[in-house]
Amino acid sequence: FPVTIRRLNMKLTNIKTTSDFVMEIEKMVKDKHIEYFEAVLLYCERNNIEIETAASLVKQNQTLKAKIQIEAENINMIRRPVARLPI
Repeated sequence: FPVTIRRLNMKLTNIKTTSDFVMEIEKMVKDKHIEYFEAVLLYCERNNIEIETAASLVKQNQTLKAKIQIEAENINMIRRPVARLPI
């Protein structure tokens, strides 16, 4: 059941794969000089998709997820772990 919904959401948002989504976010970060978190929000706004859809794509890519987590830690949105390995 969740796989069917995920495929439907990807078809509606013109995202073919998680890597396409990540590449688009990386491009926005580089071109617009913005944070990853902000790029995801902007992507959702421009493509008229829900944050939950983007969240499921972010969760599938550990590198993007880690970058957003570090940004959130830096602005004290979430608590920093005691020890962290570099990415």
